[in-house]
Parts: sequence; C-alpha cells; structure tokens
Amino acid sequence: MTKIFHVRHGMNDFIGKRIAGRKPGVHLNAEGQAQAQRLVARLTHEKIDRAFSSPLERCQETAAPFALKAGLKVELLPNVAEIDYGDWTGQTIEEVKRHPAWEKWNSFRTGSRVPNGETMLEIQSRMVGEVQRLHATFPGQTLALFSHGDPIKTVILFALGIPLDFFQRLEISPASISLICLGDDFVQVGYVNDQAASRDL
Repeated sequence: MTKIFHVRHGMNDFIGKRIAGRKPGVHLNAEGQAQAQRLVARLTHEKIDRAFSSPLERCQETAAPFALKAGLKVELLPNVAEIDYGDWTGQTIEEVKRHPAWEKWNSFRTGSRVPNGETMLEIQSRMVGEVQRLHATFPGQTLALFSHGDPIKTVILFALGIPLDFFQRLEISPASISLICLGDDFVQVGYVNDQAASRDL
C-alpha cells in the first residue's frame, strides 16, 4: 500500500482576497511560515520516504522546512500545480464576482471552464493521473505531496466516488493534511483536512 499525505500550502496574503492561481511570486506570509514549521513535527513521525511539491513558491516554501529536517529532496511536479485561473489570475474576489461565469464555476464545476483556463475535470485528470503514477513508481512507500486546495479536493472526491459538483462540501484548509492510500486494486481515504499543524493549539 502506498500512502500519500496531501498537504495544502500555508497561508499567504492572497487567500480570501485575490485569485493567486499560477501567478508567480506568491509567498507564504508570517502565519504561513509558522504553519510550515509546525508541519515539521506533524509529518516527521510519519517516516515519509519522498517529498513532492507543486512548482509554485508557496508550496515549495511549505515543504522546505520538513524536507530539511527529514533529509529529503523536494521533487517538483508540474501536474499538481494550482488551477489555471486564466483571465481571473491576480484579480480580487470582488472583481471576479462580477463575471457571469463565476457563479457557474462555483455551482456547476463539471460543466464550467475558467475563461482561458482549466475545467475541473481537467484538473482532476492531471491530479489523479499523477497520484496513480506515484503509486506505480513508488509502490509501498510513504509520500508527502504539497499542493493546493481545490486540486486536493479533486483527488479526495475521486477516491470517494463523489461527483466534482460536491466540491463545496469539502474543506481543505491552509497547511492541512489529507491522507490517501492506494493499492493495485483499491483506493482509500484515511482522513481529510487534519488541521493540527495549521494553527497553534
């Protein structure tokens, strides 16, 4: 059985305010840096064999403290990057709410495309494909995969056999951990949105 710990990146100044998407130069803020440090203790006892990350800075910065402590190299995977938000990249939440496509994007993900960006089905396809590739390449190992909220949701929904249009029923918080286990003939969800490292408890 291959265990994959899906870790969402820590807090940054875009969350809840702007659409970061694949915009370069979006870094962890002070809260996000503290979350990344708390993830070290949370993940170290899992005896993780390899660490992987979205190429975006906020994910690499979340992964770096753990990888340093564990003596692991963080391998970058373009297929687990954030949603390509196309024309909405960098806009404020108030700005994108004025677009007619925004309401459809948040109510009917299986039939919506971000203007000049991705569909949720395309996101799920690349995410699940990468997870399956990791299982085939590193069977029986324990992996940490640092990625983004909605892409992580697509993997969880796939594993549970739930349509993508129910994505709003899942919460994937900054610096949270969700566990997916894979075998050659099964996939299981261990847990979702463990926030133990996301804040001081």
